[in-house]
Amino acid sequence: MFEDLSLKLETALKKVRGQGRLTERNISDTLREIRRVLLDADVNYKVAKEFIEDVSAKALGKDVLTSISPGQLITKIIYDELTKLLGGDQKELKINASGLTSVLVVGLQGSGKTTFSAKLAKKLKENKRRVLLVAADVYRPAAIEQLKLLGKQINVEVFSLIKPDAIKVVKDSQRYAKEERFDTIIIDTAGRLHVDDKMMQEVSEIKEFIKPTETLFVVDSMTGQDAVNSAKSFNEAVDFDGIVLTKLDGDARGGSALSIRSVVGKPIKFNSNGEKLDSLEVFHPDRLASRILGKGDVVSLVEKAQQNFDEIEAEKLEEKLRKNKFDFNDFLKQIKVIKNMGSLSSLLGMIPGMGSQLKNAQIDDNALVKVEAVISSMTRDERANPKILNGSRRKRIARGSGTSIQDVNRMLKQFNEMQKMMRRLSKGGTGRSSLRNLKFN
Repeated sequence: MFEDLSLKLETALKKVRGQGRLTERNISDTLREIRRVLLDADVNYKVAKEFIEDVSAKALGKDVLTSISPGQLITKIIYDELTKLLGGDQKELKINASGLTSVLVVGLQGSGKTTFSAKLAKKLKENKRRVLLVAADVYRPAAIEQLKLLGKQINVEVFSLIKPDAIKVVKDSQRYAKEERFDTIIIDTAGRLHVDDKMMQEVSEIKEFIKPTETLFVVDSMTGQDAVNSAKSFNEAVDFDGIVLTKLDGDARGGSALSIRSVVGKPIKFNSNGEKLDSLEVFHPDRLASRILGKGDVVSLVEKAQQNFDEIEAEKLEEKLRKNKFDFNDFLKQIKVIKNMGSLSSLLGMIPGMGSQLKNAQIDDNALVKVEAVISSMTRDERANPKILNGSRRKRIARGSGTSIQDVNRMLKQFNEMQKMMRRLSKGGTGRSSLRNLKFN
């Protein structure tokens, strides 16, 4: 979402690079361009104005330290102000130390409330919580069925009633949760195509009755300033505790994400980067600020890797690399690990300096699916010993995987490049020439 914004900010900051010190003139020129960039990104006008004023006040007249250039100094100031704009410190979801923790999920129809409810249930379940999902969107049978389907996928029970009465569903679910010793309930409420009095009244009544531990407002990041306006309306009516940004992996300009915290005055607690049920992340203002400035997000990348890291498998892989026995079975395992970590574009975006390089690049997340299909069409002997893959075997693999012989040949060439790189790395070499040639299409 922020690739275009990052690229334009990078261009604007070039104005002060190479200068001996920050002056009123070069600061003014740079910030005028940054203000235009923010407005182009659909950032709220007042938010952009205050942001520029804050950066200007901190940058004006600052001497450049011996080891820091003007460009680095103003980048640091902008990073600090972006972090503050996004909320400053990361805010945890409140969990009751004893008794029932209840999370009320509200938002407009189509914002991703139901999917978020399931994602949150999965995350809390992984943290040893006993979670009950509550289908309180009684006006859309499809929403109830969707929640049941998602609940089944993550093995979390879903409470629902046939009678279309949201208040009764919530009351009965709370009683059921206590009887069955659940410690957490997540209530998926009804959404509408726009803010209306009837919906607000119902949500207010639900909140008044259940007195939730947390009320979370789910907002579609793709809707721009409409997201900010709906957040204001919901907050005035419901007084929610935190914000959830969905579809941050989309191609919108990102203005709502930068504006919503400042306009509404409530912290962003989660962000979602895809449809997969493990694509929910705790929101870290400093990490997003770093990504926006093209500095990547190495911490989140490492955390994703650790979540999918198997120490025993890693030791086996290391042993195979030392003995030069890395084969297609190992390759297939590594592909599955990468797929579990998220989309290729989101992972690459976490690497420092990759944001600008990804601009207009076609990152095909199905590339790994094609490679996986080719490997899956090989026999056990072929995976363990790629050297036996002659012409007739390659034709059979291409037919079995629904690809072409050219696809198979290209993948085998790339695998050979990877093996060479692995050999060099295991011997202490850099493998840089192999890395330059290693591209999966």
